[in-house]
Amino acid sequence: MIVRDEEDVLARCLESVSGLFDEIVIADTGSEDSTKSVAKRYTDRVLDFEWTDDFSTARNFSLRAARGDYIMWLDADDVVEGENYRLLKDVLGRLDAEKPDVVMLPYIVAFDERGGALLSYERERILRRGLFFEGAVHEAVAPQGKIIHANAAISHRKVKENQPGRNLGIFEKLLKEGKTLEPRMRYYYARELFGANRLEEAARAYLGCAEDGSAWVENRISAWFELAGCLELLGREKESEEALFRALSLGEPRADLCCELGRRFLMKNDLMSARFWYSLAPEQFRRAKGGFVHADFGGYIPYLQLCVIYDRLGQHRLAESFNSLAGRFHPESEAVAANRRYFKTLLGERSE
Repeated sequence: MIVRDEEDVLARCLESVSGLFDEIVIADTGSEDSTKSVAKRYTDRVLDFEWTDDFSTARNFSLRAARGDYIMWLDADDVVEGENYRLLKDVLGRLDAEKPDVVMLPYIVAFDERGGALLSYERERILRRGLFFEGAVHEAVAPQGKIIHANAAISHRKVKENQPGRNLGIFEKLLKEGKTLEPRMRYYYARELFGANRLEEAARAYLGCAEDGSAWVENRISAWFELAGCLELLGREKESEEALFRALSLGEPRADLCCELGRRFLMKNDLMSARFWYSLAPEQFRRAKGGFVHADFGGYIPYLQLCVIYDRLGQHRLAESFNSLAGRFHPESEAVAANRRYFKTLLGERSE
């Protein structure tokens, strides 16, 4: 682990994995709170690392300090919850027999009001000794060798936001030093620019990644998709629509792309086209293998919008049924509740 000022969450993380590991190595990058004191309650391997604006360098320092044949990394605001503890213990127990180079585990990073997973994707979580991270920001280990996939999910339960401008500052420091950002990093740089409302610069960075044939296709699809939103905010409508269809040209449409195309057609009151794209979204979400799309695009959003479309078409019973489907995903949704009241008045009876 690498940590800094994590006194509020570190114990929660370490308690959630108690008894699973032969050793715990924690590299502190300059905490000014009681993080190190908390860490020392769980391990005597608390090391100091001088922060250099490079997450990979810090993570690789902690990897090199580890003494095992296999190393698992965690962030301080990660937790292993419920049944996932047993699943993870089982994975760790099979390492010597299966001898993988990389173990991919689900990473849950967004949750609904009931605590269920809304967004998860696989991360290279357990590494054979000798593999290292790359990238100063949004660091990753390129999966290689024998890769196995397991179902032991790690939950990212943040309690505070990242330091504003931190990642953007690291990117701009790299560029000032004359460094070239590889395609994946250009994508994340574009996202940081967009978050800082530097839309023209973000559009150029997104385009640089999107048009790069050497980039990972998922990053290219996301770059085209997010570029479309950026261009729409800039008032460049035609280019924005073209970006969406460029994303569509790279493979099967993701659920988020289906919903965005549905939204565009609905804004034009082209109800049949909007219905087509919203109807496609849930199926595309179920078919997807990457998990890079927020779960709301696979159910709640398309069903809620199909409710709107069928209501406009005068098919109120069918519209009501789609509202009920949306409510299965978010029972506490005010939009769903408002629709129920509307249909109760319109149809003269209580909606289920």
